[in-house]
Amino acid sequence: MLKLQQVLLVEGKYDAARVSNLVDGVVLTTDGFRVMKDRSLQTMLKQLARTQGLMILTDSDAAGFKIRHFVTGLIGAEHVLQAYVPAIQGKESRKEAPGKEGLLGVEGVSDELILRGLQDALASAPDGTEKETHSEKISYTDLYEWGISGTANSATRRRKLLQQLGLPPRLSKKELLQVLSTLYTRESLSRQIELLDSE
Repeated sequence: MLKLQQVLLVEGKYDAARVSNLVDGVVLTTDGFRVMKDRSLQTMLKQLARTQGLMILTDSDAAGFKIRHFVTGLIGAEHVLQAYVPAIQGKESRKEAPGKEGLLGVEGVSDELILRGLQDALASAPDGTEKETHSEKISYTDLYEWGISGTANSATRRRKLLQQLGLPPRLSKKELLQVLSTLYTRESLSRQIELLDSE
C-alpha cells in the first residue's frame, strides 16, 4: 500500500472504494459536481489542504478536468498535488455503456496506472510539502464517548458539532473520523465538544 500524507480527493464513491485498496490515507470524494455548490465541503477541503495538503485524482475526461480545475482554483495550487490516469478507451464493468467520451474512469484503469499517477504526483512535490500529522489521533471510542457516534441521540449531536465546526453534515462515520483526526487533536476537539455541551 502507498502511504499518503496528503488527503486524496476523487470524484465518486466507486473511485474512493477502488483507491482505498491501494493507499493508506484519507480518501474523500467531490461527489461529482456537488463540490462546486456545497460551501461546507469547500470549506472542509480548504482546511484539510492547508493542514495536510491535497492530492487530486479525477477521471481523464472533460468533467474530471473541470472538477480538478475548480478545486485547484478554490484551494490554491500551492496546496495541491495533481495525480493523473491516462485517457484509455473503454467502459467500467458495472456500467451498461461507456461514458460520454468513451474513456475509462479512475475505477476502470489498472492498479498499476493509479499507483503510477499517485507516485508521479508525489515525486513532483516541492520539498517540505509533507505536513506533520497530529500525534494524538482521535478514535472511534472517542466519538462514542463524546456521544457523536453509536449512542442515543448521536445523529443530532453529530449534526450540531459538524455545523459548529463548519464541516459538511453528510460525512460517513469513517470520513468523520479521518477529517476530525486530520484537523484536530483529541484535546482541541474535546474543547469543541465542551462548547457544544455548554449551549
